[in-house]
Amino acid sequence: MDASANDRRGFFREAFGRLAREVAARTEQRVAPRRWFRPPGALDEMAFVASCTRCGDCIPVCPVRAIIKAPPSAGLAAGTPMIDPAIQACVVCADMPCAHACETGALVPPPAGWDGVRMGVLELDPERCITFQGVACGVCARACPVGERALALDERGRPILRPEGCVGCGVCVTACVTTPSSLTLSLDRP
Repeated sequence: MDASANDRRGFFREAFGRLAREVAARTEQRVAPRRWFRPPGALDEMAFVASCTRCGDCIPVCPVRAIIKAPPSAGLAAGTPMIDPAIQACVVCADMPCAHACETGALVPPPAGWDGVRMGVLELDPERCITFQGVACGVCARACPVGERALALDERGRPILRPEGCVGCGVCVTACVTTPSSLTLSLDRP
């Protein structure tokens, strides 16, 4: 067999592999869309719900008690661990005790640590944020456990969101002084 035949096979194997992964991801989004903020290290939703035994071992090890069980109305996800940032945000613990407490593999400490975590997507409403009206604040940036990698202030003291560094913990959302908060956290949807 010549080298060009091997190259073609490799090309098609790689192309079909990418296609299969994309189809699987899109199917999962339709069949089991993520509706809850999950603790750090959570598998993709379908795998998470399938592998979580609802034992609750991750709940008591959370130092701020941010992890709660999904309500009975959550259907197949009922009883699985979730975080409601409006009640208590994740505080980005250095050692992720919740992921280490999980014996089923539903929560797995990411190899890159917090760099590999995206629990949610942060958005800013400049019309609601008082810094855009000339009032000094910066509470959100000071509260951010990740720091300037995720949320910084520009030269005027206005928040600058850095999605590539934000883990989506929600601390800044609850720290915001405006009511409702100028920052919102939504589920990351591909």
